[in-house]
Amino acid sequence: MALVLRFLNGAYIFRHCPKPYASCPYLGTRFADYCSSSLQKPVAASGRTSSQRKSEGDLQGHHQREVALDIASPEEKPEVSFDKAIKDEIKDNFRRLKDDIVNHWIGPEGRPLHEVLMEQAKVVWQFRGKEDLDKWVVTSDKSIGGRSEVFLKMGKNNQSALLYGTLSSEVPKDGESGRSGYCAMISRIPRGPFEKKRAYDWSQFNTLYLRVRGDGRPWMVNIREDTDIIQRKNQMYSYFMFTRGGPYWQEVKIPFSKFFFSNQGRIRDAQYQLLLDKISSIGFTLADKVDGPFFLEIDFIGVFTDPAHTEEFAYENSPELNPRLFK
Repeated sequence: MALVLRFLNGAYIFRHCPKPYASCPYLGTRFADYCSSSLQKPVAASGRTSSQRKSEGDLQGHHQREVALDIASPEEKPEVSFDKAIKDEIKDNFRRLKDDIVNHWIGPEGRPLHEVLMEQAKVVWQFRGKEDLDKWVVTSDKSIGGRSEVFLKMGKNNQSALLYGTLSSEVPKDGESGRSGYCAMISRIPRGPFEKKRAYDWSQFNTLYLRVRGDGRPWMVNIREDTDIIQRKNQMYSYFMFTRGGPYWQEVKIPFSKFFFSNQGRIRDAQYQLLLDKISSIGFTLADKVDGPFFLEIDFIGVFTDPAHTEEFAYENSPELNPRLFK
């Protein structure tokens, strides 16, 4: 009986061993003999206990599983195709490019053009979920070594965004910075196919419309326009937004004609009109030099047309309106 078991075990290992003799006949029989003689399990002696037989059976099963893994077919291995991923990405970008071209001829966002022309108000940003928060970034003077902190999260019942934190005007002790104390919230630049920058077209509107609830602090509303291949980081158009505090919401309406041009935080002598068809982003900045906690809750940000507002530009020191001042 022991001889029969020894023969069957050797035949099993011989069948499951790699067969190099397909490429080298001389090594084939000798390598097979080595496998059948060295990898087989020795026959258990009659005097061993049942626990020893159990452990040997476990080792044999483990060995058989290892052999089975070694001879697994290539079809069972997971395949990672970078070519397929690249092709899928290119197809997706071309699909988005086609949608942009078609929507351009139909109307913004694929709507009929007559509906767009008759539109008097439009909500550009609202906050009803985490995906709406992902369209914004927050920053503070920590980027230059300051101590201000700012956070952004969803408000109660996921119906608003809450911007809060602590403002500190302490100047960093690095010997370079002369001032500090600001916190900001900035919208991300929209991207199209192939990561091309997009711009908002607000040329049919004349007023920025917000529904906010603050703590009485004044905020600076900043609008950036995208007119160059590389966006000018320090150039923007700004105006003030005064919150009154308290538990009630307030509607803020700021005409675009009131926004003044600034560069690196300084108001420029020559003022230029905001190009409403080249808007890239909008932001809110707190820098009132009052240390302590703050919060600003935002329901939505939109644009609308105020028929009572007929002013095109509020500043006379413009090369277009008064060229004699800039000769």
